Amino acid sequence: MGVGDEGTPAGASTGVYPGDADVTDDVGLAGVPDAFQRLWTPHRLAYIKGGQDQVTSEYTCPFCRAPHQTDEEALIVHRGRHAFVLLNLFPYNAGHLLVCPYRHVPDYTDVNEAETAEIAALTQTAMRVLRRVASPTGFNLGMNQGATGGAGIAAHLHQHVVPRWGGDGNFLPIIAQTKAITQTLGEVREQVAAAWPVSDDGTGAAGSTAPC
Repeated sequence: MGVGDEGTPAGASTGVYPGDADVTDDVGLAGVPDAFQRLWTPHRLAYIKGGQDQVTSEYTCPFCRAPHQTDEEALIVHRGRHAFVLLNLFPYNAGHLLVCPYRHVPDYTDVNEAETAEIAALTQTAMRVLRRVASPTGFNLGMNQGATGGAGIAAHLHQHVVPRWGGDGNFLPIIAQTKAITQTLGEVREQVAAAWPVSDDGTGAAGSTAPC
């Protein structure tokens, strides 16, 4: 910011700063305040749009490929009959889990009754396990549907389970595009997998696989 001869910011008298026109658009703002504080993250849209081109079918889908890898390689913490649970490779917080159906379907309306029930049950179990190993005080749960809905990989349905703690939100991701994660993914996977209950039918056993 420039400083004028009298020690005031350059352009202060007119309310216009040099170079403003180059970085602003021509949208006229209504100027009506509300209760929301907005953090603009346009770089997130570039990530969302870019990720879609990488997945053209189940053969290029990381969620379809994951069950055919080892639990350690794919960061899987539990394998069920119709769905499985793995760590998000790019977590918002340590312990950020994804619940995915094995089938390569994009929309919540595409899953059948058995898949829907298991996704819901695994989400509940994920919350219980995370409470046991990490003591979060809250959670964010949700499915981003479609690229315009914010899905990083819109072609394969996945439910987010994000543990939250008081004071875990800060400006570091916005200002520096950096997220501080306190544990390695391998350490988190071991803790969550070890605490995950094994079903009576044996689902969840290490090394079991299910095709897309």
